[in-house]
Amino acid sequence: MEEIVILHTNDLHSHLENWPKIRRYLTSQKEKYSHAGKTVLTLDLGDFVDRWHPLTEATNGQANIALMNTIHYDAATIGNNEGVGNSKEQLNHLYDHRNFDVLLANLLDKNTGQMPEWAEPYKIIETKEQTKIGLIALTAPFPLTYEPNGWTIQSAKEVLPTLVAQVRPACDILVLMSHLGIDEDIRIANEFPEIDVLLGSHTHHLFRSGEKINKTQLSAAGKFGYYIGEVHLTVDKNHIVQSTARALPTADLPEEVGDQSEIADYLALGHQLLQAEQLAEIPYDLSAALNTEHSLMTVALKALKEKGETEAAVLNNGLFLTDIPKGIVNQNQLHESLPHPMHLIRVTLSGADFTRMLQEMEKNRHYLRKFPITGMGFRGKVFGELYYDGFSYDKQTQQAFWHDQPVDPNKQYTFTTVDHFMFIPFFPTIELAGTIEFIFSEFMRTILGDYLHAHYPIQ
Repeated sequence: MEEIVILHTNDLHSHLENWPKIRRYLTSQKEKYSHAGKTVLTLDLGDFVDRWHPLTEATNGQANIALMNTIHYDAATIGNNEGVGNSKEQLNHLYDHRNFDVLLANLLDKNTGQMPEWAEPYKIIETKEQTKIGLIALTAPFPLTYEPNGWTIQSAKEVLPTLVAQVRPACDILVLMSHLGIDEDIRIANEFPEIDVLLGSHTHHLFRSGEKINKTQLSAAGKFGYYIGEVHLTVDKNHIVQSTARALPTADLPEEVGDQSEIADYLALGHQLLQAEQLAEIPYDLSAALNTEHSLMTVALKALKEKGETEAAVLNNGLFLTDIPKGIVNQNQLHESLPHPMHLIRVTLSGADFTRMLQEMEKNRHYLRKFPITGMGFRGKVFGELYYDGFSYDKQTQQAFWHDQPVDPNKQYTFTTVDHFMFIPFFPTIELAGTIEFIFSEFMRTILGDYLHAHYPIQ
């Protein structure tokens, strides 16, 4: 009999407030189980990196990889925050200094058609009892955002049959590191009995005591480092005879002196590094409030129009979390005001569809004003008020106007906004009827910073 333990993390999203406990547990349990003669694997399932944290932003995720190096993970894969939260160049250098293998079988360089140099399609680990454990990994396919960023992303249906056929004969136990989400995990567990263990992430689902589909052991540990996943396999003659899984709450783990100062230091260093990057010098405060003489919204809309090369733009003021005070503007101020990993999109609609989109916006305006929203790139609290630049809508006459001229139903109209507007369900016309062009690779805060740098240079 042989015992194999798989410890896994997922969807930390740079929530480093839980990292000291996670690090201690992973390193101590690995030592404890190894000392007891068990084989121990440590794996991360992606979205360890998230640019909402100032240290992640300031170091392009390199600080996160340094933290991962303290664990000596056996393997990790990427989530969408690594995949589309970075430019292609940033992702290609994210893992330059890692001490672990990155596994990913469904991402190709769009130019070469080859896998990126930093990734491998699979890994096989042989235990001291000569049991061969095969590790494979897939990440969530978002072609709309991967493709403009220089990548070709493939679906699990495209790559998994060939991958399983290739790796399964070379191993005794097959483990899928999935950043695909719970629905895809369930489908895969039902269709691929060759997979013995399926570690799930992306949709932040939690299996406190694991789940089983047929003979496949599933494990999932939620989000933000609130839990640590742990799978135990009992193996006899290279075959699993028993498997269990659990998600251990990090809140139940002991806190040690120094934890809070370590967590605070991560934030302080990130702020310090971003503050050193000065961009512009503005002659007045830019306020997050709408009805002010110098509104941050007004400047941001101008920045969007300039970057998108359009005559119009639309945003919601829930995006702006802080004011930007008069004087020197640095990257830290922009990051605090706009922590969202949002890209811009250029949307073209017929006049009829453009009018319909405005009707959707006006219908939902009051509802969204104080609507709390999370995910899909949003890192604020409430959606807030919609604000237009270059067009308007008269509720009385139900007439849309483009620069004070009535919208022609048969004419084409193009405006710039954030990709968030396409992902949320409130303005379906954008996705269903629009011709959408993603503007990569800068986030919205970078575009605002570039605009301020160009129009308000430091004297």
